[in-house]
Amino acid sequence: MSRQERVRSIIETRLVQRVIIFVIVVNAVTIGCETSSYLMERMGGFLHAVDRIALTVFTVEIAARLYAYRGAFFKDPWNWFDAVIVAIALVPASGPTSVLRALRILRALRLVSAVPSMRRVVNALLAAVPGMASIIGLLVLMIYIAAVIATKLFGEIVPERFDELPRSLFTLFQIMTGDDWGNVAQEVMSEKPWAWLFFIAYILMSTFVALNLFIAVVVNAMNDSEPSPAETQTQAELKAVKQDLAALHAKLDLLLLREEEPDALTASGGRQPPGTASPR
Repeated sequence: MSRQERVRSIIETRLVQRVIIFVIVVNAVTIGCETSSYLMERMGGFLHAVDRIALTVFTVEIAARLYAYRGAFFKDPWNWFDAVIVAIALVPASGPTSVLRALRILRALRLVSAVPSMRRVVNALLAAVPGMASIIGLLVLMIYIAAVIATKLFGEIVPERFDELPRSLFTLFQIMTGDDWGNVAQEVMSEKPWAWLFFIAYILMSTFVALNLFIAVVVNAMNDSEPSPAETQTQAELKAVKQDLAALHAKLDLLLLREEEPDALTASGGRQPPGTASPR
């Protein structure tokens, strides 16, 4: 086994993966603790030391993976993700780049690439993007139509909320999230009692329909990305059936070959090679 293969086998062991996950979690906790002035006064040196040790571990891990996989390292998007996060952490956090110090918490996102179950969830979300884009387009269209109607109907009654289209769009987005929509409706209904029809219809269409469609698309994508136990069992059974069919075809071919040999001998005059028994 070459040195490159040995490094790869070490990296892929479960123990090394668990150590990396442990370091990621500890580093995320220490970065959060650095936001406390109380802890920094008493444990600042220790927290900085843990941060440097974690960064060293991450750098060594990325370097080892580059050495072990060479060009194949860049074919995996998750490797790019890890490399970019570690590269950001290596940038000196001083002067114009001091803002990057706050981005150190992005190292916690490495849990997504280190934990397979999290990777499956993210892959399912990415697979759901095309369907979600269509729903977003429908939702934007609904909000735009409702904002135009609300501006025409309620602009003079509640100008601080519906006097212009941009403000109406913001107010309807606020209502869609369920934030203080009752007070908005009461302000309008004090002048136009029938306005409850507009608000109920809008909330039903935007919140209970469009947003639930998001959930449906994501759940469907997650189900497609990870087969259920029944589907896994069915696939295993289908694989076994295919193997049995292949073995049966092989036996049939052998029988046909044995039947064709006597016919070929008969066609040649019935002569058989010496020592060959006649088929029965």
